[in-house]
This record gives sequence, structure tokens and C-alpha cells, in this order.
Amino acid sequence: MEKQPIIETIDLKKIYGVGDAEVAAVNGISIKIYAGEFVAIMGPSGSGKSTLMNILACLDRPTEGQYILDGEDVSEYSRKELALIRSQKLGFVFQSFNLLSRATALDNVIMPIIYRRENRISPKERMEIAVSALESVGLAERMHHLPSELSGGQQQRVAIARALAMNPKIMLFDEPTSALGPEMIQEVLDVMLTLAREGMTMVVVSHEMGFARAAANRTIFMDEGLIVEEATPDMLFNHPTQERTKLFLSKIL
Repeated sequence: MEKQPIIETIDLKKIYGVGDAEVAAVNGISIKIYAGEFVAIMGPSGSGKSTLMNILACLDRPTEGQYILDGEDVSEYSRKELALIRSQKLGFVFQSFNLLSRATALDNVIMPIIYRRENRISPKERMEIAVSALESVGLAERMHHLPSELSGGQQQRVAIARALAMNPKIMLFDEPTSALGPEMIQEVLDVMLTLAREGMTMVVVSHEMGFARAAANRTIFMDEGLIVEEATPDMLFNHPTQERTKLFLSKIL
């Protein structure tokens, strides 16, 4: 029996505007991602990476095409249905940390667990889950601190712990280090690398080429809403076949 992808898109499109003002941010993307894979997506600004990630994260719906998540076609789900499926299957880490400023790191991780409707677990269990998630990202000693008392890298690790506490099948990251200073980037990448080694299914949009090269199973280069090239990191970085990929890599490597 053929292995089924945990994420599949079929001719996915996202169009903004109407008539002559239409812009196809995502313009016919078909991909398959399998459980346990780490797929890195790269490309220039405006290439459609974040739009694609918003659809994969069930934060937006495609204009056309299909999005099949863990065997379930969610392409035409309502926002309410998408929110439910997102809470059940997905963890999403944004560029910004989106932490509640007056809540401690621990409370920031606990709150989504409390509001998850199908979760009927005790306060003690919620606390244990949140503490374990913070320990897994190396923040056991900082869990009672407010975001203002944490570095940028620590705040992003709290955001990762918050996503992990929901026990997702898939983790999605949209340029998670872009808001960090150089000295804080590595601590976040180290957490992500540990997740990858533990077998978490991950889709990551990142400009950290060295990280993508070392950690990803597969790399995708996007431009103008399309997948230009898809290959193993070794093939894409060392032997790209498309001129647009070669030009992009020549400017950043």
C-alpha cells in the first residue's frame, strides 16, 4: 500500500483582489509531505511562502485547489472548523512571539490548553504538560518570568513550548528567527533541530540556509507563487537545476 502524506496540496491557489487587480500569491502549488519529514521552504520576499504557510496552518482558505490534512480535505472548511482542526493537529510558530505581556511564560503555555474545547483534563495535568513543554525547550528556570524579563530567543522558545503543549502532529514555523538578533538565533534553531531529530513532522520557512541545509530532509524553493525547484538539501544547494534557484542562492550564500 502506498504511504499516505500527512499534508497534501493539489493545485493550490490563493488569489487576492478582483479583475485587473488580481494577484495570485500562491499560484497552483502541489506538494506532499510525509510524517516525520522536515521540509524547508525558501525564496525571496513576496514569493508566497507565508501565504502558503497560513493555508497549511488552517489560518486561511485557498481560493482554488485542495488542502488535505492528515487524510481530511479541509479546503472548504469554515473558519470555526479550521480553528478546531488547527487545535487538534497543528502547532504554528510565527515570526513574532505573540505572548501575553502580563502573563508568565508558564501561563502563556497553559492558556491554550485551558481553552481547547475537547480537552477535559485537570488543572494538575495542564500544569504538568506546560512545565514539561517549557523544560523541553530549556526554560525550566524561567517559567515564572514575564515576557519582558526574557530575551527574544527565550520568548520564541516559549512560543514553541506553547505550540508543543497542544501535542500537535505537525509543527509549522514561519521564519521563526527573523525577529531575533544573531546571538539568539542559534538557541531557537537548536530546539527546532532537537524536534526534527525526535521525528516531529516539520515545515519551516527560513532564511537560515545553513540550518536548512543541515537539518531538512527536503528543500523547496518558491518564487512568484510557484514551486521553482524541489530537492534534497544537497542537490538544491550544490546542484540546482533552475536558473532562478541558482540566482537566488548566488546572492545569499
